Amino acid sequence: MRRLLQGLVCWLAALAAPASAVTEIVVATVNNEHMIEMQRLTPHFERANPEIRVRWVTLEETALRQRVSTDIARGSSRYDVLTIGMYETQLWAPRGWLRPIDPPADYEIEDLLPAIRAGLTHQGRLYAAPFYGESSMLYYRRDLAERAGIALPERPTWRQVRDAAERLHDPAAGVYGICLRGKPGWGENLALVMTMANAFGGQWANMNWRPQLDSKPWRDAVSLYVEMLRRFGPPGSAANGYNELLTLFRAGRCALWVDATIAAGFLSDPATSRVAGRVGFAQAPRAVTAKGANWLWTWSLAVPTTGSHPQQARRFVSWATSRAYIELVARERGWGAVPTGTRRSTYENPEFQRVAGGFAAAERKAIDSADPDDPTLPRSPYRGIQYAAIPEFQAIGTAVGQQIAAALTGRSTVEQALQASQAAAEREMRAAGLLK
Repeated sequence: MRRLLQGLVCWLAALAAPASAVTEIVVATVNNEHMIEMQRLTPHFERANPEIRVRWVTLEETALRQRVSTDIARGSSRYDVLTIGMYETQLWAPRGWLRPIDPPADYEIEDLLPAIRAGLTHQGRLYAAPFYGESSMLYYRRDLAERAGIALPERPTWRQVRDAAERLHDPAAGVYGICLRGKPGWGENLALVMTMANAFGGQWANMNWRPQLDSKPWRDAVSLYVEMLRRFGPPGSAANGYNELLTLFRAGRCALWVDATIAAGFLSDPATSRVAGRVGFAQAPRAVTAKGANWLWTWSLAVPTTGSHPQQARRFVSWATSRAYIELVARERGWGAVPTGTRRSTYENPEFQRVAGGFAAAERKAIDSADPDDPTLPRSPYRGIQYAAIPEFQAIGTAVGQQIAAALTGRSTVEQALQASQAAAEREMRAAGLLK
């Protein structure tokens, strides 16, 4: 009996010892499907790193941005890993708010796509690691277009898209002509509208930092955007962001959709998409120019200097953004489900090419063609395509997104919305000392 009790005590002690050494890291992320999959696969990381446990805080995109921006500016240590993009990385790394990632040698940093890596690098060091990268492109129902005798070129014009939306709009059959982001936010409706304004020859601000939101290119872009969604879009478009539109398109409710390239894999998956095999892929529409017509973004994982467990956080970031993680997703879910837009090796993999042949080339072309350092037809003083990499942009972009939503819902006219946007932008720029 004594020997049995001693054995039981040792067994309980063995269980208790590792538990006392476990470090919990808190990861703040967005509620996109690839991030949800990362949460599902996290036990693989925890089994390989039994001294680390991961706790998730998952938020809608706008809420995530507000939460992590507020926390890091206040020096909060609530999170060990942040999900951020190029905009935040380019502003926060020079301020010393992020720790360099410094991934291990087997991370294969040279495998990262140059445009994606450059947007996350400061003074030669990586300050956020890309989980997935994206540009924007046009998705269209190839079967509906063929039936209607519509042939869309590799990069159509916005006028061609508008005309196709009119011809394909069939709400009686449950199909809306076009689906576009309408939810207000600088990373929601404004991300799309800013690329539209770029395509019409516009810019966020001129070389004297004077906002250009009441200019003709912006009026042309926003007027077309409002007209298309009011006439050929789904009801309640002002509530639709990326996730809502992905659901609508793969349910067969949208004929056309301009949005993130990352959606291509989900639309092509017959297990989740009713339109798999019937989707066409084209470059984001142009107008007077193709410059700045498609955005560049990456949802990335970063380690704030305020976090309590930087070494454990770095280890998780390196795992979740590694080539090995992509291969793990491929084993678990198939190559069509892997996060794309980050690594050359993904596009070179024959298995990925086999399942992603319909969209891989278009996705890669969109990412490679986006140039945040030369984003607009007239010369601009800022870096970024669908954002301007200045601290003031977040507040201005939120206000402008709300004004555009007001025009979409009829609470104001396009002219009133852009005049209010211009006034708000000028106030912020003057307060920042950028505009005299």
